[in-house]
Amino acid sequence: HTNITARKQAEQTIHQLAYYDVLTALPNRRLLRDRLTQALAQIKRSGSCGALMFLDLDNFKPINDSYGHAVGDLLLVEVAQRLSRCVREVDTVARFGGDEFVIMLGGLALEPASAKAQTLAVAEKAQTLLAEPYLLQAANAAGGSVRHVCSASIGVVLLDSASASPAAVLEHGDAAMYQAKQDGRNRIRFYQPPT
Repeated sequence: HTNITARKQAEQTIHQLAYYDVLTALPNRRLLRDRLTQALAQIKRSGSCGALMFLDLDNFKPINDSYGHAVGDLLLVEVAQRLSRCVREVDTVARFGGDEFVIMLGGLALEPASAKAQTLAVAEKAQTLLAEPYLLQAANAAGGSVRHVCSASIGVVLLDSASASPAAVLEHGDAAMYQAKQDGRNRIRFYQPPT
């Protein structure tokens, strides 16, 4: 008999590092792409709709510049927790990198208009939760804590049986998010294909 506990723990650690963000414990970019590939295949089979939301925090850089990356990291962890409260267990919240997050919704209504309305409701809920003030512990701040307010610019791509590759979907979500930023930040914008 051989004790394989250490090996199993090492395998679990490697899996965690490969597929989950170290800071927030959310799925990372690699796991998100895998889940998006599966979701697109399921949407093609079922004919249902889904959605991908690309979120970027507005007003994130000042907290890092003023109080350091450790406090910025606390903000990112709190953002991850708030976003996770916006969705169902079957949906995915992932950290894409830096202060960018992605929410992927599956199993939405069959009709695109209804799916869009469902998606907008989740995006508005996320926007509201993220705009609530954050109270972050910071040793270099007066009183030992920082009150910070930030919003999110959200780009949305609706997914249906005609959706392109996972890379194209992410690119479209990113483009919609940048449109939200250009329109004044703290906005929700749905991807519009070029005409």
